[in-house]
Amino acid sequence: MPSDNEYLTYILELLREVDGITFKKMMGEFILYKNGAIFGGVYDNRFLVKKSKSLESSSLKEQIPYPGAKPMLLVDSENPNEIKDLVELLYKDLAKK
Repeated sequence: MPSDNEYLTYILELLREVDGITFKKMMGEFILYKNGAIFGGVYDNRFLVKKSKSLESSSLKEQIPYPGAKPMLLVDSENPNEIKDLVELLYKDLAKK
């Protein structure tokens, strides 16, 4: 089931504190970027982020975004400050690669 624009708008509102956020629609879903680096997406109206070293000990649960894909982590927080911290940690890990 493709994600809807209303859910994307909700996620972008949660990400309002994070600089450099953009997105692209792809096959009914939305890929999320921070400063041009893919960090997650909206899949079936779920906000998922890539797994990373810094998030290994988090309480985020693994989810498969679509059949055949690598597991990602489900973000279930509605706190923009928590989400900002999470994305910044993840982005630092992505920048190290």
